[in-house]
Amino acid sequence: MTRLVLLGATGSIGTQTLDVAKRLDITPLALASGSGTPEFVATAHRYRDSMLAVAHPIDMSGLRSEFGDRISFGPDAVMALAALPDAVVINGVVGFAGLDATLAALEAGNRLGLANKESMVTAGAFVREALQRGGGTLIPVDSEHSALFQCLEGEPRPAVRNLILTASGGPFRGKSRDMLSSVTPEEALQHPTWNMGARVTIDSATLANKGLEVIEAHYLFDVAYDQIQVVVHPTSIVHSVVEFVDGSLLAHMGEADMRIPIQYAITYPDRAQGAGEFSIAGRTLEFEEPDTEVFRALALAYEAGRVGGPAPCVFNAADEVAVAAFLAGQIPFLGIPEVLERTLAKFDGRQVESVADVKEVDAEARALATDAVRALSR
Repeated sequence: MTRLVLLGATGSIGTQTLDVAKRLDITPLALASGSGTPEFVATAHRYRDSMLAVAHPIDMSGLRSEFGDRISFGPDAVMALAALPDAVVINGVVGFAGLDATLAALEAGNRLGLANKESMVTAGAFVREALQRGGGTLIPVDSEHSALFQCLEGEPRPAVRNLILTASGGPFRGKSRDMLSSVTPEEALQHPTWNMGARVTIDSATLANKGLEVIEAHYLFDVAYDQIQVVVHPTSIVHSVVEFVDGSLLAHMGEADMRIPIQYAITYPDRAQGAGEFSIAGRTLEFEEPDTEVFRALALAYEAGRVGGPAPCVFNAADEVAVAAFLAGQIPFLGIPEVLERTLAKFDGRQVESVADVKEVDAEARALATDAVRALSR
């Protein structure tokens, strides 16, 4: 019996994980959410035997009276669920908030299905150390990294020349900077191929998401940034490609459906019946170079990754602040990479020697990014 722990149960990854669990006839052992929203309450009532945790409860007393000893509160409660023994943990928490749970799951020796790319971006070296100490397994859930993971299975690393991440290009592929000057949040949230949460969708529109994935791939697969490429692939049929030194390429293809990599993370190394079949007939594969002059966030992510130290964490923190400001109408769409660039330029190049250092960097970078947002919104 799979002991499934789902973190971020009401988000995009969480709801799709519950779809997969139903198909696999798995009842979640535990569910966690950032807050006690009506959606989480409804989910908790559906799974009456599951343990519950809420990181930032809206009404602790009300939830306690409704769920009794089933529910616990605070970030430590979420970490405790992640550390339950012999669990398969799906971390679908969005943003830097997912880091502690990632570390807790790996330290406990669990299998971690990681959809929280920010964990690897901000603290990749420490995540790898936790994985080694705990002796568990890390299976990436991002479609691109799941694809690379599968293509690399059994392949000796010296045989790998390049990793190629595909990007849909988002809703504004081919647009000029002038055309993007008046983009609204509603327009930016209209992703052409994927159904994702708000932050990831906006990041896809700016290509910041692909930049985060480049940094994540560096830490997941221990590959130099010069060996990680990005190509725009509008139909999102090919999720990633591995190029080998002999000139051959191995690509992972399939529907643009996050339930596929989620299910693989749960059933690995086995495969289970999926929701449908994929027909390759009539499909067109089109690839192009990303426009990093218009979509500057991708180039800034490469720069942050190569600088190393605190820079990837700064990039992520600034992006979270900038996306929230754009969604709130405080800055324009093109203000997002501007906030990233200003924040990276102002941050010092200190050493990051612990997770506590990472958290300090995150807090300081958010303060700098907030200042940049204020400057742009005057």
